[in-house]
Amino acid sequence: MSVGVSIFVSEPVFGTSDGEEQSDTVTGTELHLGLIGYGRVSSSGQSLDLQRDALAGAGVERIFEDDGVSGRLASRPGLDACLDFLRPGDTLVTYRLDRLGRSTRNVLELLHQLEHRGVAFRSLSESIDTAGPMGRAMLTIISAFAQLEADITRERTIAGLEAARARGHFGGRPRALSPAMVQVARTMIDAGRRPGEVAAELGVGRSTIYRAVSAAGGSNPK
Repeated sequence: MSVGVSIFVSEPVFGTSDGEEQSDTVTGTELHLGLIGYGRVSSSGQSLDLQRDALAGAGVERIFEDDGVSGRLASRPGLDACLDFLRPGDTLVTYRLDRLGRSTRNVLELLHQLEHRGVAFRSLSESIDTAGPMGRAMLTIISAFAQLEADITRERTIAGLEAARARGHFGGRPRALSPAMVQVARTMIDAGRRPGEVAAELGVGRSTIYRAVSAAGGSNPK
């Protein structure tokens, strides 16, 4: 299956006898199914069937998908289409929380955006449902751990900077990062920091961060 986006409908509610989907608009009012699913696999060689089956079993009838798309990307065709489709009162359902993204920070930002839009979220594997008080409490706990993770990452970054300076690998605005500093930059980006923030923290230009991370074999930071 090629890299891209698809929409999977298990049992179309609005359709003709041959299964062709019709418009969800009736008398000018959009009618949504209520439970809207999203599935993603990072490699085109992986299958979405497990996620499809789990979502269909939970009552989801419309599923937006990203096939072969990394969760590190902030913008994904299937997720973008799903977010555009959602309306207040809908519930976004995923098989696992990490299907929304690999960065805790980005996932939390997305969930807060959904909350402001009046859209609930449900993760089947973690039994998280923000429509209820327990689900909202779970998000609060996740947010607290995300902040703890950010604090720990920052402490490790500072320690790495000090160690690099002690070895004479860092000072002022170097034209290139040492291997130790490239690893520090990679850690910060994986934790959800933006390239501009990482560049300011390490005292280099943003283009240096892009070149160093790409040369190290990592995915291009966004």
